[in-house]
Amino acid sequence: MERIEGNMLYTVPHYYRKFQCTASACTDTCCAGWQIMIDDKSLRKYKKIPGAFGNRMKNSVDWKEGAFLQYKGRCAFLNEENLCDLYAEKGEKMLCRTCRMYPRHIEEYEGIREISLSLSCVEAAKIILGGKEPVRFLNKEDDREETYESFDFFLFTKLMDVREAMIGILQDRKESMEVRIGKVLAIAHDVQRRIRGEALFEIDQLLERYQKEKNRERFREKLEKIRPKSRSRYEIMSQMFQVFGKLEVLKADWKPYIESVEQKLFGQGEAFYQEAFARFEREVCKEERWEIYLEQLMVYFLFTYFCGAVYDEMAYEKAKFAVASTLLIQEMVFASFLSHGKFPQVEEVAEIAHRYAKEVEHSDTNLKRLEELFQKEKSFHLLSLLAVV
Repeated sequence: MERIEGNMLYTVPHYYRKFQCTASACTDTCCAGWQIMIDDKSLRKYKKIPGAFGNRMKNSVDWKEGAFLQYKGRCAFLNEENLCDLYAEKGEKMLCRTCRMYPRHIEEYEGIREISLSLSCVEAAKIILGGKEPVRFLNKEDDREETYESFDFFLFTKLMDVREAMIGILQDRKESMEVRIGKVLAIAHDVQRRIRGEALFEIDQLLERYQKEKNRERFREKLEKIRPKSRSRYEIMSQMFQVFGKLEVLKADWKPYIESVEQKLFGQGEAFYQEAFARFEREVCKEERWEIYLEQLMVYFLFTYFCGAVYDEMAYEKAKFAVASTLLIQEMVFASFLSHGKFPQVEEVAEIAHRYAKEVEHSDTNLKRLEELFQKEKSFHLLSLLAVV
């Protein structure tokens, strides 16, 4: 759908309205474990609340930082039943923008808002991963107008075309996920070269070439040739897991969790890992349901982040982030499989995916750090291709 000039275009995945907060029944409340920032409008309202509750508000906000204070990692207004006292006392209208919107995530472009559900919410993760049909994207417009001082709309339209082609490739279930993900990385690599070479006009022809039926077998052969035979999956994934040691830790239980996953996967040596993964591959990876999980993860990460390259021209890094995130989540599920020995249900995969997203996506520092690693360390391209199953 093309945007009518002067109108605001809103895009959401087709499952967007399925989300319902489970409140106190949630297995991991969104009101704990991270800093909840307060928008300026809400801060002004909070300063005007009178009486005893107003006094509590004054003592529950870091006014300099513009964030709710935390006690033992929990928001000052989160009560013992995991419900919000601010909501109960003053109603939804008094919630800050962060609390009103979450787990909805908004990416802002000139005249365009792309809204998704955040994988970091376990209930949203169940919706994202539980869908069996390919994701569709719905559009609507209103008459709101805006103009950005500096926005490269031509680059943005090309990025949207590339993303649409990538999602189409990922949703082609006649192909293996190995080929689909490999093709996405290859497209992103070739698009990045054209961005740097200021040759955006070549992107349409590039996409046509990747989408031609006759090129499928040729791509499979090329993918096989660039796989370094000397590297094992054990080496690759143990190296990929080292990125976690370079990231900011948001929740206290994250570091011991990741350390336990690493020990389970890599602590008993390569022979154990390869034998265990061969079983995981036979019993899990070849199943259509598993490939759908990977497809939905890849589509989520690409829809959410890829077009943000309009601001930094790092399209290839954003594609690598999508692939690396999908592979790391898969590896965490593999670790869980070693404990339980059965095909992972959507609830289990959602729990693992939301833990990863909560640590990575809710830290600008971590997102930036990962992109820097993917940019500087060229090995991440080959690591991703090698590790896909």
